[in-house]
Amino acid sequence: MKVGILLTASITVALLTAVAVAAPGHAPGAGHAHGEETPYGKPGDPKKPARVVQVIFRESDGKMLFLPDNFKFRKGEQVRFQLRNNGVVDHEFVIGTVEENLKHMKEMEKNPDMEHDDPNAKRLKPKATGEILWQFTRAGTFDVSCLIPGHRQAGMTGTIVVE
Repeated sequence: MKVGILLTASITVALLTAVAVAAPGHAPGAGHAHGEETPYGKPGDPKKPARVVQVIFRESDGKMLFLPDNFKFRKGEQVRFQLRNNGVVDHEFVIGTVEENLKHMKEMEKNPDMEHDDPNAKRLKPKATGEILWQFTRAGTFDVSCLIPGHRQAGMTGTIVVE
């Protein structure tokens, strides 16, 4: 009986440790949008039409850039961001509020290997492509940033205006 209880406790601790290691910096229920409505919108519906917006990630003259880096959408509009990393290092595209992205940037400084593949965030290796399907459900001004340490500071940030 005691061996069974100890075995069960050991397995539980091992599983909880594996979950914590697999998602560094993200407490359960924290982090990026995982299917729920946020102040800046919600994951898109693949069955509905979407405006296609192509975004290139690159480095140039010591800067890191999104091209384009300013976006304007209508409230309720669904957007399919087609992402391409033309750079030589990993980059990511994270949609959020400025406050959320700055807060998460600090978490990334503590856990620089944290990778994003969330409805509102995508990390890409050099020469890779990816996609984010997002619906902007509220008007406002929002942020898009690469939160890999040093990248936002090097210029990899942009503005989303929803009217």
